[in-house]
Amino acid sequence: MDRSKSLDKQVVSIIYGKGRGWSFSKKDFSHLGELASIDRTLSRMAEKGTVRRVMRGLYDYPAYSKLLKKDLSPDINQIAQALSRKFGWTIQISGNAALNLVGLSTQIPTQYLYLSDGPSKSYQLGNTEVTFKKTRFTQLGLKYSYNEILVQAIHTLGNRSLTTEELHKLRTYLLKASRTKTDGDDLELPQILIDRTLKDTQYVTSWIAHNIRQVLLSTSKSQEIKER
Repeated sequence: MDRSKSLDKQVVSIIYGKGRGWSFSKKDFSHLGELASIDRTLSRMAEKGTVRRVMRGLYDYPAYSKLLKKDLSPDINQIAQALSRKFGWTIQISGNAALNLVGLSTQIPTQYLYLSDGPSKSYQLGNTEVTFKKTRFTQLGLKYSYNEILVQAIHTLGNRSLTTEELHKLRTYLLKASRTKTDGDDLELPQILIDRTLKDTQYVTSWIAHNIRQVLLSTSKSQEIKER
């Protein structure tokens, strides 16, 4: 019983440390003990409502909306990342899915496509399909998943100057996805986030790197637009 309580505390500590919106499987806690014990721990937590079971073998610590006073839908990219960790795949989000995640597509997606070095496979999550396609990668070696999404979104927009609205959306996405705090409603990116992103994306295609610098270094005051 004491071991069970100790394991529960360790698992909860990791989940809370990752923050709301994080998705995971028992594989993410394999360093804590036997997978069967971790599986039972996660099942108990799901029954209590501490975490949410989103599909067989996969859970999340749901993000909560104070405005709507309810849990939000699972984060699709977090689901994909959790599946990739569970099965040991390397994945890369496709361009159209990236546009949806950064808020630059008005279409309601029914499918999110990820390139993968694992087998081609699809998972149904409510009305949304998460698909992994075995294929070659175009951009590799990024440390932060939000930078991967940024790169793929810019690549999909094409080799051109970004519009004011696109800059605004991409800066907003970066602040939210990196969980970086800023003062007030200002979209000035903190220097730590700028430095981290520049270093992480330094080896991507040159025109993509140029547009990333445009996102990071142009000020929100000079690019200010009205919310639509």
